[in-house]
Amino acid sequence: MAETRWLDDGEQQAWRAFLMAVNLLDGALDRQLRHDSGLPHAYYQILAMLSEAPKRELTMTALARLLRSSPSRLSHAAARLEGEGMIRRFKRPGDRRTTIVELTPAGLKVLEAAAPGHVHEVRRVLFDTLSREQVAQLREISESMLSVLDPQGEEPRYPDPDGIGSQD
Repeated sequence: MAETRWLDDGEQQAWRAFLMAVNLLDGALDRQLRHDSGLPHAYYQILAMLSEAPKRELTMTALARLLRSSPSRLSHAAARLEGEGMIRRFKRPGDRRTTIVELTPAGLKVLEAAAPGHVHEVRRVLFDTLSREQVAQLREISESMLSVLDPQGEEPRYPDPDGIGSQD
C-alpha cells in the first residue's frame, strides 16, 4: 500500500471550508424553500427536473439517476408530491415494469411560484459573493472534480447553456 499523502495545512483548511460551505448552502436553500413555498429542496429539485424534461415526464429510474437519489427515497418523495397533486405516476403503456413520472399543471404552478425566491437565494448565498472570474473558476473546479468522480461521463449532466461540454 502506498504511503498516505496527508493534507497540508492549506489543503486541510480548503477541505473543511468546502465541506462547511456545501452543507450550509444546502441547508440555506432548504430553509428558504420550506419557508416561502412549503417545499423541501429535494421536492423542488424533482419538480424542476421534470419541468425541463421532454413532455415534462421521466421514468422513475431516469429521475432517480438525474437527482442521484435512491429509488426508495425518490418513491417516498413521489408519493407525497402525487398526494398533493403536483405529479402523476403511471405505467408505461406496453411495459408494466416502467413507471413514468409526469409534472402536473398544479405542480408546474407550484414550481413557478417557488422559483423566484429560490433563484434569489442561490444568487444571495453563492453567485453574489463571487466575481465573474470566481464563477468561471468554480465551474472549472467542478468540472475537474467531475472528471475524476465520473471519468466516463456516465452520470447525467445538466444542460450546458453555452453548448460547451454538454452531454446528450
